[in-house]
Amino acid sequence: MSQSDLSQPAFSAGLPDRAASLSNCLATSYAGIIAFMAVATEGSFSKAGERLGIGRSSVSRSVQRLEQHLKTRLFLRTTRATSLTREGERFFKHCHIGVSHIAGAVNDMLELRSGPPRGLLRVSSGIGFGRNVVAPLLLQFSEAYPDISVELLLNDRPVDFAGDRIDVAFQDGRLKDSCVVAKQLVPMQMVVCASPAYADARGLPATLDELGQHDCINMTCSSGRVLEWEFMVQGQVRTFLPSSKLTFNDAYLVRQAVLDGRGIAQVSAHQVRDCLRRGELVTALTQYAAKDRGHYICYLSREHLPARVRVFVDYMTAQIRALDLNAVQRPGVGEC
Repeated sequence: MSQSDLSQPAFSAGLPDRAASLSNCLATSYAGIIAFMAVATEGSFSKAGERLGIGRSSVSRSVQRLEQHLKTRLFLRTTRATSLTREGERFFKHCHIGVSHIAGAVNDMLELRSGPPRGLLRVSSGIGFGRNVVAPLLLQFSEAYPDISVELLLNDRPVDFAGDRIDVAFQDGRLKDSCVVAKQLVPMQMVVCASPAYADARGLPATLDELGQHDCINMTCSSGRVLEWEFMVQGQVRTFLPSSKLTFNDAYLVRQAVLDGRGIAQVSAHQVRDCLRRGELVTALTQYAAKDRGHYICYLSREHLPARVRVFVDYMTAQIRALDLNAVQRPGVGEC
């Protein structure tokens, strides 16, 4: 045979035929193989029927159809005993290997569902929330569940659970995808903040109309669109898109520019909570903070949830709810 005969295209071309042959074989003989294995294991057609929950005659018919399909006699039957022919012994040996593999695969799936948590977990999160909240908790989680490997993927794109094979995703804001299970961890607070130096030099806005008088720092989302600032006014969401000399596509850079006194920005509270507690930033317009956003942990379905996903969701829910993600500065400079 030449090297070209062993090429990948030639090998691949045969795969559909092999798959069709396997499908036809199973469709024809699956019930017969199950009946055959039961009779060979139990030693009689009656006991095989009891094990399978069907009548003796049904077992006999299934085995007969299998023998016709194989054109081979598998059992020697007398009024006193049932035994395997030599061909039956050979067939049982090969079938036993396959059944053992199938039983092992079934047990493995059951163990993933109800056994000790183990396996690979692919987790997705927005960049800011992933860095500030999720990643610091992973070390403790790994120590508690050493048999679970976690792969954390950080990006601000919409989550593609199927395409990216994501098990669990952390999402912020308002969720519109009803195809996923979304559990709110904590409300998501958006705060307008500035450095004390900026507040001393320029003051802070006391009303939304005063935002236009300040140096605002904007942020773009993954699509390149500049994110609007959102506020709650008399129960209605009001958006504002200020002009800006500085615009970034990374929340860390926005925060750093605010810390450097370059202007004011609206950011997620978890991005600046430590800075607020240390007095490195001050807040404004807190009376207009929108209250319809949240931080969510999401997965595709509650049914047949693997143990590794279940313990991760429970662990992260408890740990994140224990954090004070929405803490704002105590009353002081710039508070409204």
